[in-house]
Amino acid sequence: MPVVSFASHNKQIIVPEGTLLLKAARQAGIFIESPCNREGTCGKCKVLLIQGYLAGLRHEKGFHNVAPEVEQAGYVLSCQVSVHGDINVDVPQTGPHLLSIVADGKCRMVSLDPFIGKKYDPESGTTSVTAGKYLLNTEIGDTTAMFYGVAIDIGTTTVVVALVDLKTGQVLCSISSLNPQALHAQDVLTRIKLASTDEGLTLLHKELLLELNRMIGALAASEKINRSTIYEAIWSGNTTMLTIAAGKSPSSLGKYPYRVELNTASSVSSAELGLQIAQQGQVWFPPVASAYVGADITAGIMAADLPRLKGITLFVDIGTNGEMALSENGKITATSTAAGPAFEGMNISSGMRAVAGAIEKVSLKSGTVAIQTISGACPVGLCGSGLLDAVAELAREGIVDRNGRFVKPGSERFATWMHHLEVLQGRPQFRLAEKVTLTQQDIRQVQLAKAAVRAGIDMMLQTCSRNPGDVDRVFIAGSFGAHLQISSLITLGLLPESFADRVEFVGNTSQSGAAAFLLNRELRSDAASVVAGMTVLELSREAEFEKIFLKALAFPQLAKQKQDFYGV
Repeated sequence: MPVVSFASHNKQIIVPEGTLLLKAARQAGIFIESPCNREGTCGKCKVLLIQGYLAGLRHEKGFHNVAPEVEQAGYVLSCQVSVHGDINVDVPQTGPHLLSIVADGKCRMVSLDPFIGKKYDPESGTTSVTAGKYLLNTEIGDTTAMFYGVAIDIGTTTVVVALVDLKTGQVLCSISSLNPQALHAQDVLTRIKLASTDEGLTLLHKELLLELNRMIGALAASEKINRSTIYEAIWSGNTTMLTIAAGKSPSSLGKYPYRVELNTASSVSSAELGLQIAQQGQVWFPPVASAYVGADITAGIMAADLPRLKGITLFVDIGTNGEMALSENGKITATSTAAGPAFEGMNISSGMRAVAGAIEKVSLKSGTVAIQTISGACPVGLCGSGLLDAVAELAREGIVDRNGRFVKPGSERFATWMHHLEVLQGRPQFRLAEKVTLTQQDIRQVQLAKAAVRAGIDMMLQTCSRNPGDVDRVFIAGSFGAHLQISSLITLGLLPESFADRVEFVGNTSQSGAAAFLLNRELRSDAASVVAGMTVLELSREAEFEKIFLKALAFPQLAKQKQDFYGV
C-alpha cells in the first residue's frame, strides 16, 4: 500500500490505494480545511506535492479551484486527489487559530434571578440544586458559593464560551475558537447537506462537542473551579447550528417547507448531549422564529432591548447568514439573507480567518498602500474587516468602477497605482502585500455578500413601509463587527448613507444575550413572547427581492464610467 509522507509535520501514514489525500491527512491527525465539503470550490485545502504520483486530479463532480500558476508550482487540492503511489506532500502552515473576534457584546441590565437555584439547609447539612421547581441534585455541605453557568454562542464559523458566576452575575472569563465543523463545510447549506447523512451528522456533532468540552475545561481551569459546579449552559446560534449541536438531522431545514424540528425554548440534559458539566446539568435552547431566523437573533434582540426601545431600530448581524430585525416601538420584523462566507474571509483568493497576520485595516492614498495586521505580524492574507476596507478603498480611489470592474492598463488611474496593479494571464489583480492580492473574482464575492445584506435591509424597510431616513438607530452585531469601519460600509453600499451617524457596534450579542438568559429566568419567557409575536419575512417569496438585490450589487457612491475599465 502507498506511503504518504507529510514533510511539514514529520508524519507518515500507510493508506489503501485510491484514498483521498484529504482523508489520509486527517487519518494522520493533520487537519486541513475543506469548508466546501470536498466540492473543490473553496481552494482552501491545497497542498504542495514534493514528489510522487497523483491520479484523478479532478474529481468527476468537483471543480479544481487552483489558479494555473499555483497548480504549475505543484499545488493540488487534497479533497480532489487520490493516492496511487508513495508521495511526499507539504501542508502550508496557517498559524495558530487564535481568533481576533469580539467575544462579548452589548446587553441590557437584568435582575439576578437565574433559573438554576441553590439553597443550603442547615438542618440536614445539604444543599439542594433546583431547575425551576424541579430538584436536580442534593449536595453534601454548603456549596452555594460554587454556582456557575456557561453562555455559548455556536456560530457557523466561530464558537464563543463565557463562564458566568450565577451567584454574582459576573462574567468571569470567555474563550473563542474556530468551529471545527467549518473544516468540513463552510456555510449553512453545505453544513445541512453534510449533516443530513448519519455519518456526517455524527462527525459534526462529535467534533463540536469535543471542542465545547475542551473550551469549558480551559475556562474552569483558569478560574480554578470544578466543571461539576457548572449547572447550566445556554446554547445560542442559528437554527442549523443548534440542530446539529443537539445531534439532530437538519435535513428539514434545507427543503420546503423548511420545518424546525428542534424543540427550542426548552431544556435538555447535558449528559444526553455529551456536554461535560454537572452530572445533572441542563442545556437551554432559546426560542427560534424560523429555519433561518435563529436563536442568535433572538438573543441579540433581547440583549439590545429592542422590544422596549422607542422609535425605529434596525439590528443587523453581519456574518455568513446576514440575520436582521427591524423594531418599530417593539413591533419586530425579522429576516435573514444568504450573505455567504466572504465576510469571514472565505471564497477569497487571499482570504483567511481573523488570526495573526491577517490584514484587518487598509488605507490607499497617492499610490501608497497602508495596512494593519492582527498582532502586528507579517501580512499573509485578508480577514473580513480588511477585505471590506480594501474593496472600499479601491472604489474610493477609482481603481474599480461602480460595477466592481478594475481599471485598464494605460489609463491615468492605472499609472498612479502601477506598482500594485497587475495583469496575470489577462486577469487584473491588486497587490496589497507581497503575498496578498485582490482579484476580480474577490471583488465579485464582496459585491454578492454586501448586496445580500443591503437588499435584505431595503426589502424589510419596504415591507414595513419605511425609508432609510426613518430609522433612528442602527445596531451592527457580529463577532467581528467592532473591527469594521462605518465609512467602508457606506462606500460599499452595504448600509445607506443616511445611517452614517446612527450606527452603534454592539458586538457579539448572541453570546451576551445567552448570558442574560442564564441570569434571569423571566427574560426567557419574555423572549418566547417576542418570538411568538414576531413577523418573519421570507425573502425568497418576495417578488421584488431579486430586483433590489441586483441594484445593490453596485457601489452607489461612484459615478458611472464609460471607458478605461475591464468589461467595457
